[in-house]
Amino acid sequence: MRVPLRFLAALPLLVLAGCGGGESAEPGPTTSTTPAEAAAAPLPQKGEPFELDPANFVETIDNPYWPMTPGSKWVYRETDADGTVQQVVVTVTDRTRMIEGIEATVVRDVVSEDGEVVEDTFDWYAQDKWGNVWYLGEATKEYDGAEVSTAGSWEAGVDGALAGVIVPADPEPGLAYRQEYYAGEAEDEAVVLSVDEQAEVPQGSYEGVLMTKDLNPLEPDLLEHKFYARGVGPVLAITVSGGASREELVSFVSG
Repeated sequence: MRVPLRFLAALPLLVLAGCGGGESAEPGPTTSTTPAEAAAAPLPQKGEPFELDPANFVETIDNPYWPMTPGSKWVYRETDADGTVQQVVVTVTDRTRMIEGIEATVVRDVVSEDGEVVEDTFDWYAQDKWGNVWYLGEATKEYDGAEVSTAGSWEAGVDGALAGVIVPADPEPGLAYRQEYYAGEAEDEAVVLSVDEQAEVPQGSYEGVLMTKDLNPLEPDLLEHKFYARGVGPVLAITVSGGASREELVSFVSG
């Protein structure tokens, strides 16, 4: 199952490489929730039911590790083990979608190879009052010549699918949570490894980076590390087992 940043690459743990330069971004805005309140908020686990109360959600997604202001745009370069290069463009739209009574922000994720679109996805996110950013589903289309597949699409509350958390409000090493759950199709999970990493990618160099370990019971051999810079969002993804690809942030414009 794919989340908005196509998190893939093969580098050893804590080795972050890249080209180009740039200056670190300033931290983004934060919610008014205190760290103690954020830490006390429960996070979803595996396929366990988790009741979402629309009253606990806010309009703005301003988690500092992935602020989603309408108009914000991220461009990534993804290279696999065979040298195939794809461009991934992620844009926060000004559209919303009601999911289980929650007004979710619509984010478009377009993947191109040699100038041709190979995947076009609309992801749905919302932030709760504690600052956790929730993933509520996606509508995806993958193109293979004349063939179009919508496999992988899901929506929280439909056919047993459950929402998950993409970025926690108060990440601390060891914190575990599910990112999405649609039995047999999407069962991504994550564990926080560090909040004090460094990352260098074409867009720039960043400190105080959130690093997570991402895994999927449906693909037990696959292990990925993802890196989120404050005030920017996802900047780097690497695969440490089960694959050999790398995705890095090339450019970012805040909305």
